[in-house]
Amino acid sequence: MSTLSDRLLQLEEKLTNASLQIRTLGSFGAVVDGDTVTSKAWGRDKTLQLFQFLITARSRSSLHREKIIDRLWEDAEKDEGDRNFKVALHGINKALEPNRPPRTDPKYINRQGITYQLNQEEMWIDAQAIEDYIAIANEARGTDHTTAISAYRSALECHNGLYLPNRIYEDWSSEERERLQVLILSAYISLAELMLDQQPLETVRLAQKAISIDSTWEDAYQLQMKAYLAQGNRPAAIKSYQQCIKVLDKEFGLDPLPETQKIYDSII
Repeated sequence: MSTLSDRLLQLEEKLTNASLQIRTLGSFGAVVDGDTVTSKAWGRDKTLQLFQFLITARSRSSLHREKIIDRLWEDAEKDEGDRNFKVALHGINKALEPNRPPRTDPKYINRQGITYQLNQEEMWIDAQAIEDYIAIANEARGTDHTTAISAYRSALECHNGLYLPNRIYEDWSSEERERLQVLILSAYISLAELMLDQQPLETVRLAQKAISIDSTWEDAYQLQMKAYLAQGNRPAAIKSYQQCIKVLDKEFGLDPLPETQKIYDSII
């Protein structure tokens, strides 16, 4: 049975060993066996759109072709939608495996009848790595702080910005974008909590990172206040509380949570 540290090592090794590495955060990119897949290789935007949709829906067991077409090209007539899918799928396989022998199965996309799924065993995806790192970290928090800290840091290192920023107006990408942002914010807070007693300055830095992503994330203000207090920096703790009040009032017309108020009361 693998330990948490073993699972962490295996996950880190996958970045090196996977033949296909995919970046979705901040900007999109794919590298196959060390070579970057160029814009020219992707060809039509529909090809990239289909591949990015498959990445976004990677947690599903399989995707029916008709449902994929409905999500991506809902306004297209049936023949046009079928043609779009066929051309885009061919484009993906050509971009990722330009030298694949004829009549052999694609390496990265599994097909069963009219359903399709990414072969994640052959690829590393930054968004999936974040999820896997955080799962290990959350499990390790109570028993192995060293592994938890390392796993949280690895997750945060994978985060380089918004999920698929070139698809920010596509409704099929919105849920995943929001889910990943919550995961990242939670990772910043969890790591900041682990660092509070020994490295309060690092807690402040991590809390500020969370606030830069979502200025209304109240947990970050709470930790920032606690960290400043641990350093004996009462003015900075008060300033953090005041910033929290201002942001919450402006964005939501709300007062801080009782927990935030309780921390402030301990300052004054």
